[in-house]
Amino acid sequence: MRRVAKSEGVSPEFIRKGVERGNIVIPKNRLRRISGICGIGAGLRTKVNANIGTSRDSSSVSGELKKMRLAIDCGSDTIMDLSTGKGLCPTRRAILKNCSVPLGTVPIYETVVAQFEKGGAVKDIPADDFISVLDRQARDGVDFFTIHAGVTGKTLKALRDHPRVLGIVSRGGAFLAEWMTENGRENPFFENFDKVIDIARNFDITLSLGDGLRPGSIVDATDPAQITELVALGSLRKRAMKRGVQVIIEGPGHVPINQIETNVLLEKIVCGGAPFYILGPLVTDAAPGYDHITAAIGGALAASKGADFLCYVTPAEHLRLPTLEDVKDGVVASRIAAHAADIAKGVKGALEQDMKMSRARGDRDWNKQFDLALEGSKPREYRKSSKPSDNDVCTMCGEYCSMRISEKCFGRRA
Repeated sequence: MRRVAKSEGVSPEFIRKGVERGNIVIPKNRLRRISGICGIGAGLRTKVNANIGTSRDSSSVSGELKKMRLAIDCGSDTIMDLSTGKGLCPTRRAILKNCSVPLGTVPIYETVVAQFEKGGAVKDIPADDFISVLDRQARDGVDFFTIHAGVTGKTLKALRDHPRVLGIVSRGGAFLAEWMTENGRENPFFENFDKVIDIARNFDITLSLGDGLRPGSIVDATDPAQITELVALGSLRKRAMKRGVQVIIEGPGHVPINQIETNVLLEKIVCGGAPFYILGPLVTDAAPGYDHITAAIGGALAASKGADFLCYVTPAEHLRLPTLEDVKDGVVASRIAAHAADIAKGVKGALEQDMKMSRARGDRDWNKQFDLALEGSKPREYRKSSKPSDNDVCTMCGEYCSMRISEKCFGRRA
C-alpha cells in the first residue's frame, strides 16, 4: 500500500481505505515478488493491461516473452497470459518468471485445453477440474484470475429469451455455456464460489469477475443477458468482499458511444464501486484493422466516466494473433485513452504532464517533447526523417511557424 501510495502521489491511508471499501485493488499473489506493483481503482491513474499468449497455431514462448517485455516497456501496468497453445504450464511459469508487473490468467483455458489434449470434449470435463486448475495456477504465483462465475442458468435463459446478433463472444463464457448445456448443470464456478474465494484468500489473489456475456456487437450492448450477468457479479463480489478477497468487475465489449456512460454507472451502482475493467469498449464494429482506435475512443470516454482499468485492443483484434508492432500500437492507444481520461477526472499529475509538453512545444525543445511523450520513439523518428532547414521549426510550417510569429508580436511566454 505504501508503494502504491508513493507512485500515485496519495497517502497510504487513502489507499488503505480504498482497499477496505473495495474500490481499490492491488493485484499481487503473496508468493510473488514484483517491482511493478500497481493499484487499480477510484482516485488512481487509469491502468492499462496487455494480453499476450500462445495459440494452437503459434506456440512460441520466446515470441510471447518479447511481446510481454515490449508491452511493459511501452507502459502496460499489467499483463494477462491468455495462452491456449501446447505446454500451458511451462509457458505460464516462463512468463511469470520474467514478468515484472502483475500477471493475470483465465484459468478455464487451461482446463479446456488439457481436456482437448486428452482427446476429450468440453462436456466431459469433471466439475472439480475447474477448481483444481485455480489452485495450481495460484501456487505458480498468478496475481489475478478472470473467473466467469456470472454465466449462470439464469443469465443463459436471458440470452435465449432475447437472442443476439452475436451470441457469446467470450471464449470462457462460451466454454461454460457449452459445458452447462451439454450436462444440464449449473456453472461450476458459481456452484463452488466459496472454493474460489478460499483459493483467492489463501494466496491474496484478486478475482476479476469476467463478463462471459459481454456484447460482441454494438447492437447487442446493454441487453438483458449482459445486465443479468452484471447483477450476478455484484452479488458474488459481496460474498468475496466479506471474506477479505479483492474483486475487479469486467465489462463490455462492443458498446456505442451513447451507452458507455450508462454502462459505467450501472457497474458502479450494481457492484458497489468495485474497480471496472473494460475491453475497449469498441464503439463501432465496422473498423477491422483499426480496432485499437475504436477501443481508444471508447476507453477514453468510459474511463472519464469512472472506469478504472483498460484492456488494450490491438489492430489485429478479430483477425489474427498480434505481432510485436500490433502490441505496441495497442498499448500506446490504450495509454493515450487512459491519460486523456485522467485529465478529465482530475487525477493528480495528469494535467501537469500536458502543461510541460505545451511549454516544450512553445520552446521548440524537441528532445524534451520526446522525453515527455507517452511514447517517444515515433516522434523522434518523425523528427529525424523530416530534415527541416531550420532546427527551430518543423517542416509543416517552416518559416511560417505560428508560434515564432506570435513571439514577435507578444514576446516569449512568461
